[in-house]
Amino acid sequence: MVVAPVYTRFAPSPTGHLHVGGARTALFCWALARRARGDGGDGRFIIRIEDTDQARSSDESARGILEDLAWLGIVWDEGPVWVGRLSEPTIPGTDVGSESRPTQIGGDPRGVGPFFQARRVPLYNKYVERLIASGRAYPAFETPREIEALRKEATGRKQTYRYDRSGVPMEERLRRMRAGEPHAVRFVAPEGGVTVRDLVLGDVRYAPGEMDDFVIRKADGFPTYHFAVVVDDETMGVTHVLRAQEHLNNTPRHVALQAALGFRTPEYAHVPLIFNQDGTKMSKRDKAKAARKSFREALGKPGALGTADFARDLGLTPDNLAAFLTGDNDSLEVAGAIARHLGLALPEIEVCDFRAAGYLPEAIVNFLALLGWNPGMKTPDGRDLEKFDAAFVAEHFSLERIGTGNAKFDRAKLLAFNSERIGAMTDAEFVARWRAWAADFEPDLAAKLTDRQLSLIAPAARPRCKTLRDLAAVLRFAVTPDDGFEYDPKAVDKVLRRGEPSGLVMLQAARDLVACTDPFEPASLNQAVERLAAEKGVGMGQVAQPLRVALTGQAVSPPLGETLAVLGRESALARIDRCVRAVSAPSTGAA
Repeated sequence: MVVAPVYTRFAPSPTGHLHVGGARTALFCWALARRARGDGGDGRFIIRIEDTDQARSSDESARGILEDLAWLGIVWDEGPVWVGRLSEPTIPGTDVGSESRPTQIGGDPRGVGPFFQARRVPLYNKYVERLIASGRAYPAFETPREIEALRKEATGRKQTYRYDRSGVPMEERLRRMRAGEPHAVRFVAPEGGVTVRDLVLGDVRYAPGEMDDFVIRKADGFPTYHFAVVVDDETMGVTHVLRAQEHLNNTPRHVALQAALGFRTPEYAHVPLIFNQDGTKMSKRDKAKAARKSFREALGKPGALGTADFARDLGLTPDNLAAFLTGDNDSLEVAGAIARHLGLALPEIEVCDFRAAGYLPEAIVNFLALLGWNPGMKTPDGRDLEKFDAAFVAEHFSLERIGTGNAKFDRAKLLAFNSERIGAMTDAEFVARWRAWAADFEPDLAAKLTDRQLSLIAPAARPRCKTLRDLAAVLRFAVTPDDGFEYDPKAVDKVLRRGEPSGLVMLQAARDLVACTDPFEPASLNQAVERLAAEKGVGMGQVAQPLRVALTGQAVSPPLGETLAVLGRESALARIDRCVRAVSAPSTGAA
């Protein structure tokens, strides 16, 4: 059987970080191409960067998007070259993505690049000129301000604005263009209707006259999205276009352009949007909403600073902060400043957010695959199959299994997926993955921790960690200076000042066992604590809890033997002595 080629593409705009919705689209494009290759056909996944919006595009954003895709293991066959090390093998049976050597992704084996649209302007101009010569496009000379005025006038009449090309004869338009007058170029919309054949939604029909003469090249000489994407899909050989349903209304324009240029029409598949659990669309604005809500609550507390004082503390102008609070802007910079000031964790929306939070790429890929697609398989006990890896997705992915309803982003489910992945690791793998994560997100902490400390804490901490960042929180006590933390007043009062004998008395007795227990390892230390409790006729908690407060400042810590062993004898004794002095003093005990 001859398998038709499947060339897919993911074409992000480098105007910010990679949204998880974009990552889901890229995953589906990758899987469709990989499935074709696995079936014996020619499958290629292409990345191209849509950077024609020069005011908003940046090289930094482009690099970040490629980095996030590579981290997820969504490897492109053609596109911008990326070189780096990946956390997991991305192609089973190969060393692609292994930590043993750098990995190179991308390239241009067919010579269809460059893969940045800003570098393809001469190609777009050739096709624009073809349309003008055939009478299917024409120059237009109105300024953006003039167009906006006409649009407002139409709105005032309760009409939809449509550009009217009849005001200037075509010969006059061409004469002014040849004379060098600044202009945009508009496409002559077809008079008839347009039908889009969609592999997910079925046939989508657009009535005659519904399309107006839209701009295909802006006055700055750069093509619009609509035109560039059509030229690129044709010249790069794209056979299947998978994208979110929010792009569906753009597709008739693309089909009309393809017909006018004599291009083939790729297969289209518009996948469901991703919504939050409350039914709102998941977007970057969610960060601004969360920061705005928390900040308003902070302003309403007794004794809170005024907006102007807060703005000064945040390093913002009062006007900028006020505009954010009223919803006039959703600046991520302002949201981030507020979050840092309030110690607020903003919702993860972009792939880099989940990376920083300590999620594993394989857990995210598994979860994203289920947002709008399912393999239609059951587990041996009859449940829907939900746990699988990227190789499984590539083997079984099909457009027929994509639903038409919006997908819900269940954060609790993603966290459970991540927790299960961590739970299935060996301790050595857990430590290695944490070190790789911490090198990017907690470098100071990682530099201070020895391999021995990590190996001591990993067996106890791993089953309790849902993310890699959880281990960072667990380990913070181990790198804090012995006199660099405060004691929780409630814990001091409950654990050290009360009881008979008091916790302070038990802490002083426990100091001796810390001083003499050998070897200073978790098992022998736990046994020593048990012996002391038995000798004093008290429960384990009456010995362990005072020690926890002395060692970490809190009544909660990793298992006591591991906590002592990670600190080491010298540090543990210094902390115990400091706590005894602080609690014995007539003050409240905070140090």
